[in-house]
Amino acid sequence: MLPILLCLIIVLIDQFSKVWVRSTFVCGAPPQEMIPGFFNLVYVRNPGAAWGMLGGQQAILILLSAVVLILLAVFHRRVLNPTLDHRIALGLMLGGILGNLIDRIKLGWVTDFLDFHIGTHHWPSFNVADSAICVAVGLYLLSSLWHKSHPLKNDS
Repeated sequence: MLPILLCLIIVLIDQFSKVWVRSTFVCGAPPQEMIPGFFNLVYVRNPGAAWGMLGGQQAILILLSAVVLILLAVFHRRVLNPTLDHRIALGLMLGGILGNLIDRIKLGWVTDFLDFHIGTHHWPSFNVADSAICVAVGLYLLSSLWHKSHPLKNDS
């Protein structure tokens, strides 16, 4: 139940934020500075995956996203006995993938708008869904390392 709830929350926040960006900013316009020297809001249409990889290959990206959604759900349901942190990571991952999948199906691209930079070095723009995916991967990796070095005690 927790993964589904987190997934829905991420999808709602992601989609509402993207609708707001598309209705507030002009695609390709200069960034709106929010925190000088660190953070801007900008409207970017990303036709690819992370950093624009596979740009214009929407059919492949849609199929890949759908397959990963199914595999994650099956893997966590049948193979793992997921811990709380793994269930949180699953919810974040599913929400992130689904948020970007909705954009790909509906628009043919993913709306990116978060632009962090230090001086002249800009990280590629991203969105809430991308953030959820990255946090999920980090949480899952840290959790896996933690549980490997601190195994649960067997009560038998």
